[in-house]
Amino acid sequence: MPIDILMPALSPTMEEGKLAKWLKAEGDAVTAGDVIAEIETDKATMEVEAVDEGTLGKILVPEGTDNVKVNEKIAVLIGEDEDASAIDASASAPVAAPAPAAEPSAPAASAVPAAPVVSEPAEDPEIPAGTQMKSSTVREALRDAMAEEMRRDPDVFVMGEEVAEYQGAYKITQGLLDEFSAKRVIDTPITEHGFTGLGVGAAMAGLKPIVEFMTFNFAMQAIDQIINSAAKTLYMSGGQMGAPIVFRGANGAAARVGAQHSQDYASWYANVPGLKVIQPYSAADAKGLLKAAIRDPNPVIFLENEILYGHSFEIPDMDDFVLPIGKAKIERGGTDVTLVSWGIGMTYTLQAADELAGMGISAEVINLRTIRPLDIDTVLASVRKTGRVVTIEEAFPMCSVSSEIAYQVQEQAFDYLDAPIMRVTGKDVPMPYAANLEKLALPSVSQVIETVKAVTYTA
Repeated sequence: MPIDILMPALSPTMEEGKLAKWLKAEGDAVTAGDVIAEIETDKATMEVEAVDEGTLGKILVPEGTDNVKVNEKIAVLIGEDEDASAIDASASAPVAAPAPAAEPSAPAASAVPAAPVVSEPAEDPEIPAGTQMKSSTVREALRDAMAEEMRRDPDVFVMGEEVAEYQGAYKITQGLLDEFSAKRVIDTPITEHGFTGLGVGAAMAGLKPIVEFMTFNFAMQAIDQIINSAAKTLYMSGGQMGAPIVFRGANGAAARVGAQHSQDYASWYANVPGLKVIQPYSAADAKGLLKAAIRDPNPVIFLENEILYGHSFEIPDMDDFVLPIGKAKIERGGTDVTLVSWGIGMTYTLQAADELAGMGISAEVINLRTIRPLDIDTVLASVRKTGRVVTIEEAFPMCSVSSEIAYQVQEQAFDYLDAPIMRVTGKDVPMPYAANLEKLALPSVSQVIETVKAVTYTA
């Protein structure tokens, strides 16, 4: 059956681009991973790779075409025995974008499946009963959190690369320059070590900086300022000097940005006494925890995810919505297995929980929200009820957050376990650039389901 090839996005904020060049012609055979075209925006050029094998049956958008919308059909891939002349009649053909494909569906259940169970969202005790909700993207929630805190406290300011005139590399700081002026929304040179040190010094002097990194991969240039200066000063000064500062930005994998822009640093920073580490999933997490981080007297690492920026969630319509740092949230109640995740790992986890419910497996889903301090009490209470636990994260398995959770669970709840503790993580390799390999390097819904079936002995 013909497969549609769609115009991919270079970033979550991209809406259109130029199809600069076709590198394959109609009738050419292609295999998964072959570069078939190049697209351009005003900021970057990207190669488009085939995600399946076949023949390039028809090119729908000529090379050199400007303003091609993201997800517009640009070509059609056909199989060995298919005729290109029949492409127009295949309106219901499946779609395969060059970006990472949708998660594979779970394996079929046994011939006599268990009765489905109900998987419903749990109430959030941090939101008062009867509170009106509204829709917000994670991007909007982060911006609103900063704007509200900057209105509340004149000592709060934002600094980083492209945060002012360009309104943020991912448009997180959109509108802040117009409201607060260049005195409090500051564009910096491309020198993470320099502007991070400036921010730490400002915090030590009593201001409350929000330092944005375009990606936390670049924060490694500033690791000395973050660890040796910000994190350790309160202890080394005997409590006389602190650093109320927030380091925030994109962390972990995005979509085909390569190994040097795809690492998840949660376990790195969680290893350091003196830092608090937050990794939000939803818009409510993002807003409530960023406001809490800005008010906290300690340095806070706030790890966002580029893919989640454009995701919409229900968020409380409250004047001052603040969440406590160090408190996990039970997203789904359950009785058979505990699933623990955070950040973008929650996307796999919640989808897996819904599919497992259809198989008769009741999964309790815990959204950690904060990595340090770790709310292990919520995890332990759940494990003592379910007897099984699976952790899900995109980071590398070695010395991961999952490793710490597993250790603490076996240390404090070993006698309650009915199965080994298991984890689903990213593969132990630098992130590949090719879309098909990147997909294989990241967790999937099917992996979560298979792991749960293993610990519940239903595989």
